[in-house]
Amino acid sequence: MPELVVLAEQLLAPVPGGTGRYTAELLPALARTAPPGWTVSSVVARHTDVAAAELDGVEGPRVLGLPPRALIGVWQLGIPWWPGGDAVHAPTPFAPPRTPAGRTLSVTVHDTVPWTHPETLTARGVSWHRSMIARAARRASGLVVPTRAVADELAVLVDVDVPVHVVPHGVRVPAGDAPLDLPARYVLAVGTIEPRKGIDVLIDAVAALDDTVLVLAGQPGWGGVDPVALAVERGLPPERLRVLGKVPDAELATALRGASVLAVPSLAEGFGLGLLEAMAAGVPVVHTDVPALVEVAGGAGVTVPRGDAAALAKALREVLGSPERAAELTRSGRDRAKSFTWRRAAEAVWAIHRRGRS
Repeated sequence: MPELVVLAEQLLAPVPGGTGRYTAELLPALARTAPPGWTVSSVVARHTDVAAAELDGVEGPRVLGLPPRALIGVWQLGIPWWPGGDAVHAPTPFAPPRTPAGRTLSVTVHDTVPWTHPETLTARGVSWHRSMIARAARRASGLVVPTRAVADELAVLVDVDVPVHVVPHGVRVPAGDAPLDLPARYVLAVGTIEPRKGIDVLIDAVAALDDTVLVLAGQPGWGGVDPVALAVERGLPPERLRVLGKVPDAELATALRGASVLAVPSLAEGFGLGLLEAMAAGVPVVHTDVPALVEVAGGAGVTVPRGDAAALAKALREVLGSPERAAELTRSGRDRAKSFTWRRAAEAVWAIHRRGRS
C-alpha cells in the first residue's frame, strides 16, 4: 500500500509559529483526502516526548533514529537519508536532500524573508533557509508556496528548476470558550512576537488612540522583542496592554470573538494565516501593504503602509469609530475567507505527487 510521509517536526519546535499551525491543519486534511489505497503517516526526529505531533486520523508519528540537531545536520550536509514512504511532503524547507528513483518530494516554502528581510532573522537562520530552499528548488518534485506573491519573489531570488505550485492555506476558526477577562473593546494582534511582526509600530499606533487596549496573543520568538518595555518606551500605559503569550485554541477563540479589530502590522509575510482566521471569525482586519497580505485579504481589509504608525492609528480609529465600517469589513471578510479550505490545499499537494508518479 503506497504511503505519503509528512515531516511533522515543526509541531515539536520550541516556537511552532505559523508553520506549526500550517502543519497541524494540512496533515489531517491530507489524510482525509488520500487517494484510494494510500495511507498518510507522520515522522519526527527523536524526542523524549512526541505527543504534540499526534494528530487525529494520521498514523504516527514514526520516530526517526536521530535527534533534531543531528537530523538537521545530516540533511544540510546532503546525506540522502530518506524518511520512508513512497512520497514525502515537507511542510517547511526542512527536507531530505535527494529523492530516490520512483519517489516524490514536495516542499512548502512559506516566504522569501531570508532574502528580502534577512535582518529579521538570525544569521544562522538566514543561511540555513537560503541553502535548504535553494536545494529544494533544484531537486524536489515540486515546491508549494502559499501565495502568488511568494512565487513571484522566489522566481527572482532563487534559481528554480522544479514546478512551483501556488497553494493557499485553508482556514479553520479556532473553537472553544475560555475566560480571559478582556475589556469590552480592544485591538488584537496574533502571532509570534519577533522583529518582522511590527509590534513596535503597532504599540506606537495604539498609544495614539485614546483609551484603546492592545491585546497580543502569541509566544515570544527570537530577537528579544519585549512588548512591555516597548509600551513604556512609546507611551502606552501598562493598563492598556495585555500580553497573553502562547494561547491554546479555546483562548484564541475567545480573544477573536471579543476583538473589535485585528491588526496585522507585519513587515514581511508569506501568507498571513492569522488575518484569514480573523476574517473567517467575523473580525474586521487592518493590515500592512505586504504583497502576500494584500493578496490574501483580497480587498476585504484596510491596507496601510508598512512601518507607518500614524497611518495604522488612523485606520484603527476609523474601524473602531464606525460601526457601519466595521460591519462592512466583517461581511466582506467572511465572504473572502470562504474561498480558502484545507481540503483544497491538501488536494493540490496530492496532485503534485500524482503528476510526479505518472
